[in-house]
Amino acid sequence: MSNLVDPFGRTIDYLRLSVTDRCDLRCFYCMPEGFNDFEVPEHWLTADEIERLLGVMAGMGLRRVRITGGEPLVRRGIEDIVRRIDALPGIRDIALSTNATRLGKMAAPLKAAGVDRINVSLDTLDADRFKQITQGKLSKVIDGLMAAKDVGLSPIKLNMVVMKGVNEDDVESVLEFCIEHGFVLRMIETMPIGDTGRNALDYYISLQTIKQRLSARYPLIPVINPVDGAGPARYLQIAGTDTQVGFITPMSEHFCGTCNRVRLSVDGTMYMCLGQEHNFSFRPLLRSGIPDDELKEAIIAAIGLKPERHEFQDKPEKVIRFMSMTGG
Repeated sequence: MSNLVDPFGRTIDYLRLSVTDRCDLRCFYCMPEGFNDFEVPEHWLTADEIERLLGVMAGMGLRRVRITGGEPLVRRGIEDIVRRIDALPGIRDIALSTNATRLGKMAAPLKAAGVDRINVSLDTLDADRFKQITQGKLSKVIDGLMAAKDVGLSPIKLNMVVMKGVNEDDVESVLEFCIEHGFVLRMIETMPIGDTGRNALDYYISLQTIKQRLSARYPLIPVINPVDGAGPARYLQIAGTDTQVGFITPMSEHFCGTCNRVRLSVDGTMYMCLGQEHNFSFRPLLRSGIPDDELKEAIIAAIGLKPERHEFQDKPEKVIRFMSMTGG
């Protein structure tokens, strides 16, 4: 029986672990151009601290870990961190969220270290548009995706933030790419996280509109076994293919009632909700040499802070941190 149960009866068995707040791209809806107010490395949780905290949580019911950033592959020693997490009793699944710019060289060692599956941010297949959105090179991402496919990482999911007037007309081309390569497409509505996120609301489009558009072109059927399990996406499948299409709708149709996750930032701050500021700092406790029984009590106290739901629609100004600071 899990000890990680929030005040609303939800079992928390999933941790999104940020190993860095740095990134080698600058997606305008995530991190503002010229931003350099990063956490100092001395405040990052070390590999030992990550291993200890997650080890205690695993003994309390943690089963799934997603490694995020910023861009997690810019963190030195990322393979060692993955290897340590993979060795923890109770951890059954390790996923990685990445922009894939460095995945060409790192796909094989990451799989060997214990990564089971990956999510790759990809908002367009148009190189010029990709440059405008991210200030990066699309070819690096494609190379990374093909490397991940070659080494057998599965499933490979593409996360596409759909934005009005920016890339809403790219949905079909990205979907066809997913059908060709056996990838999963997950579309995401823009969210008001930090100043950049509030600006991104200017580009908000309901995914219900996109779903209706795709339904007119593709035979979409209900999914019996969704590839996400207990994740936030609601999936449909394209009949006659193995391709699933997920819709993540924090704005038009929230999914808070089934939320099973918390987020741990690079400095050891645990955030209970992406759309709220409830948090608990573990770094001081870990560096003070807190014994395991007291650490367990602190973890239970932290989970007890988890709110019932976000308030993106009602109070979009509440969350002041950037998406890259929280970790995916």
